[in-house]
Amino acid sequence: MKHRLIAGACLALCAAPAFALNIVLSNDDGLTSNLKALYEELKVAGHSVIVSVPCTGQSGRGAAIVMYSTTVIVSDNDKTQIDAEGGCHNGAAPLGAPAVGPFTKSGYTNGDYHYVHGTPVMAVMYGLDVLAPARWGKAPDLVLSGPNEGQNVGRLVISSGTVSNAQFAAGRGLPAIALSAGTDTVDNAGLANAHSRTVAQLSMKLLAALQAKAGTGPLLPAGVALNVNFPDAPTAGAAWAFTRHGTYDTYRLKFSSAAPWGLSGAAPAAATADQAEDEALVYRKKVAVTAMQVGYDQRPAAQQWLRLRMRDMFGQ
Repeated sequence: MKHRLIAGACLALCAAPAFALNIVLSNDDGLTSNLKALYEELKVAGHSVIVSVPCTGQSGRGAAIVMYSTTVIVSDNDKTQIDAEGGCHNGAAPLGAPAVGPFTKSGYTNGDYHYVHGTPVMAVMYGLDVLAPARWGKAPDLVLSGPNEGQNVGRLVISSGTVSNAQFAAGRGLPAIALSAGTDTVDNAGLANAHSRTVAQLSMKLLAALQAKAGTGPLLPAGVALNVNFPDAPTAGAAWAFTRHGTYDTYRLKFSSAAPWGLSGAAPAAATADQAEDEALVYRKKVAVTAMQVGYDQRPAAQQWLRLRMRDMFGQ
């Protein structure tokens, strides 16, 4: 009898879902099909989720720490977007609403969805400094940024609001993951792109795998964040691959040499053999998972090189 009880308990434990996490979910796009799909998958899995996103699309703002208004939503720094939609992206909140607060859009007023009229990092800060303590009385177990509407790979990551959100959270010692999908996940009409659902379900597979390995410990080591890029038209059975932030430049962005001034680009060069694991190549066919260091500190060997090279100036 005793053995049967023990065996039954073991089976129950094995069948139990992964332990629930307190999660802050942010992005740099505001209310999107991708955000909605991932939020819903996280909730079905039993996680407690706070959404804190920019009021308007903020792609390319990187780690900027800027509020566009501090009292109510006004048509100012992001005038084109605010004027075009009469407020936050996809109707999250109207012009004249408070500069931060819960969504007012019907169907999103359950207390989980919040916006900030500022840059992506400001939205993450609001989630971490205001919303999380009010909900949980402590910091979240995990910060997820995305899924972005467009992959963030190669040199572009330094400008990515999606990646900067993860870097900011990880800099506070929190497990953080940046998630980016293709532009084929956009659906501003219905917020129900089928690819968004697939990306969300794949994201849940990654989270479950990390939880299974971590047990009751942290999902990621201190000083490590993840950058995850999904291929266009992803499938439920998409393959996963270890990748690295390498040297392959898939976008080749430059400043245009004539008006209209701004960004220009060129076709990427052929990849070399040592770029085979660069996420800028791998994401096209597989889910590319890359470990990022947090911050800009170099490895000990490079630190020692600097000490020795400049020792006359450093007084050593």
